[in-house]
Amino acid sequence: MSDLPLTFPHILLDNARKFPPTKAAIREKDYGIWQSYSWQDYLAQVKDFALGLASLGFKKDNKMAIIGDNRPQLYWGLASCQCLGGVPVPLYQDAIHEELHYIVSHSECRFALAEDQEQTDKLMHLKDEVPELEYIIYDDPRGLTNYKHDWLLAFTDVQEMGRKFGKEHPDYFMNAVDRVQPDDMSIIAYTSGTTGNPKGVMLTHRKIAMCARGFSQWDNLDETENVMAYLPMAWVGDHVFSYSDSLCSGFAVNCPESTETVVNDQREIGPTYIFAPPRIWENILTQIMIKMEDSAWIKRKAFDFLMKVAGRVEKKRIANEGVPFKDKFLYQLGRLLIYAPLLDNLGMSNLKVAYTAGEAIGPEIFEFYRSLGVNLKQLYGMTESCAYVSMQKDGEIDSDSVGPPAPGVEIKISEDGEVLYKSPGNFLGYYKDPEATAGTLEDGWLHSGDAGYMTEQGHLKIIDRAKDVSRLNDGTLFSPKFIENKLKFSPFIKEAVAHGMNREYVAVFIDFDYGAVANWAERRHIAFTTFGDLAQKPQVYDLIHDAICKVNKSLAKDEKLKNSQIKRFLNLTKELNPDDGEITRTRKVRRRLIAEKYKDLIDALYTAGKESVALKIKATYEDGRIAEVKMNLKIRDAQTY
Repeated sequence: MSDLPLTFPHILLDNARKFPPTKAAIREKDYGIWQSYSWQDYLAQVKDFALGLASLGFKKDNKMAIIGDNRPQLYWGLASCQCLGGVPVPLYQDAIHEELHYIVSHSECRFALAEDQEQTDKLMHLKDEVPELEYIIYDDPRGLTNYKHDWLLAFTDVQEMGRKFGKEHPDYFMNAVDRVQPDDMSIIAYTSGTTGNPKGVMLTHRKIAMCARGFSQWDNLDETENVMAYLPMAWVGDHVFSYSDSLCSGFAVNCPESTETVVNDQREIGPTYIFAPPRIWENILTQIMIKMEDSAWIKRKAFDFLMKVAGRVEKKRIANEGVPFKDKFLYQLGRLLIYAPLLDNLGMSNLKVAYTAGEAIGPEIFEFYRSLGVNLKQLYGMTESCAYVSMQKDGEIDSDSVGPPAPGVEIKISEDGEVLYKSPGNFLGYYKDPEATAGTLEDGWLHSGDAGYMTEQGHLKIIDRAKDVSRLNDGTLFSPKFIENKLKFSPFIKEAVAHGMNREYVAVFIDFDYGAVANWAERRHIAFTTFGDLAQKPQVYDLIHDAICKVNKSLAKDEKLKNSQIKRFLNLTKELNPDDGEITRTRKVRRRLIAEKYKDLIDALYTAGKESVALKIKATYEDGRIAEVKMNLKIRDAQTY
C-alpha cells in the first residue's frame, strides 16, 4: 500500500493509465438509458472542468460548494476542485436556506456547483448574502435558459473555457496536480448538527485513501464491483464508499435516474455491494410488508412461515451452530419460493456484501435481511474518522455489536463508559473551531460521544449516545435509541422518540409511516382526510399498540430492561421534519429541541389519568409554507408484561 498514490488527483491519473478504455468508471441513467464513462473519460472531464475553474481564478485552498443528487458531473466537479488543491464542501440537497447560508458562509466558498434549476435557485438566493460566493455553475440547463448573469455559468461552458485555457497553458493541470500533497485537506464534510450548528470536519487525502483501501481489503472488494450512488453526497458515507472507494479500487459507480427510481435502476445494474444507513433498510422493509399485506392469503401465510424458518436458520448460523435437517430443507424451499425472488426484485441478487452504518440498526431489522441471504454487516464510524472504526467479519456476525476494531484502530472505553478511539482516519479538526476540536480530540484519542463496551469476543457494542443514556427513577437502564429501534421494526412506525430520563416509566411519541398506515386503513375502509386525522383514529391507535406490545414482550425477557417497557404513548399529528429542526438531514432525532418544543406533550404523558393533550405548533410543508397546527392528541396506555 505504501507505493500506491495517496492523493485523489494522482489516484485518478493512475486509474486512467492502468485500466482499459472498456472498463466503466461511472454510469448515469438519463432518459431511461445508461451512459457509461471510462476512467479515461473521467479524467478528461475532470481536467477540462478543472482548467475552466482555473481560468475563472480558482486557487489552491479555495472552497467549492456542491449540491444536488448523485450525478457524474458533481463527482467530476469534486475531483476537479481537488486537482487544483481546492477543498469541496458537499451540501445536503434538501437543506433549507438557513442551513445553506450557514455552511456556505462559514466555509467561505468562492465557487458553487449545482445539479439543476432547483439547487441553482437556492444558491442564487445566497449570492447577495454571502460576499465570498463569486461563481455559481450548473449542470442541468433545463429551466435556466433565461437566467442571465456573468457569475452564472453552465458546466459545459466552464469545460469549454478549460479546453481553451489548457491550450494556452499546457502544463498547468499537471503542475497543479503535482502540488497536491497527501496531507493537504481533501474535503470539509459538515456534521448533521444534532445539538446545534453543523461542524466542518477537515479530512486529508491520505486519511481518506487509507481508510477506503482498508474497507476494500477487509471484504476483498476490487475493480470488478458495481455500486449504486444514491446517498447524499454531503454524507461521509457516500464520499468514502461511492467516490473515494471507487477511485481507490477502480470499480464502477452507478448514478440512478432519480431517487424515486433507485430500486428499478438497481435491479438493472445488479450491484455487488451496497452501503446504506438503517433508515434505508427500514424503508425497504416497510415496502416489502406493505406489498405482502396486499398479496393473496396463501402467499402471506407462506411468507410468514418461511421467514420464521429463515430467522431460526440465521440465528443458528450467527451462533455457529448446526442447523437441523428439517430447517435446512425448509430454508432451501424458502429460497426457491420467497428469498431469491424477493432479492431479485430488490436488485440484490448479485450482492457480495452489504453494509449499514450511520446509527444503530434494530437487531430485528438486521436479522431479517441476514435471514434472506443478504451478507449484511454493521460498520461503526463517524465523519471525524472517515467512518473507519470497527466492522464485522464474515463468520463473526452479531446483531448486537458492530464488530472488532478495524485494522490500525485502537479502541478504549473511558471510566464513564464513553467509546474513545485512535483511527488512521482521525480528522485534522473542526474548521474554524479549535475549541470544539480540543473537546473531541485529546492526545490522539477521539471522543465519540457514544456509550458502549467491548464484548468478551473483542467486539464493540454501542448502547446509545452517551448523553442520552440514563436511568429511570427505579435505577433501570434507559437507552432511548435501543427502544426506538425495536419499535421501527414495525412497518407502520417510521420514527419514534422515547422518554424516560429521571421518570417513573418509559413513554413514547410515535411518528407513523403515512404510506404504510394509509394503505392499511384504505384496505379496511377506514375513512380519513389528513395525516393528523388518520393519526387519531382509534383503529390506528390499536395498530400502534399491537406493535408496542411486541416490543414490550421482548423487553420483558431481559431482566435488566424489563422495567423499561413502554407504558404510555401518543401518535404525533405531523411527521418529524428536518425543515422544522426536529430531526437532522440524516434523520437523527434532535432530542433537546423536541424536549423543548413538545414539553406539554411530554408532561401530559406523565400526568396520571390524562387521556388527551392539546397541540399547537408551527409546521413546515414541502412547498415551504409554514402553518400553525392545532389538534387534540389522544394518550393511550400500553400493555406491559
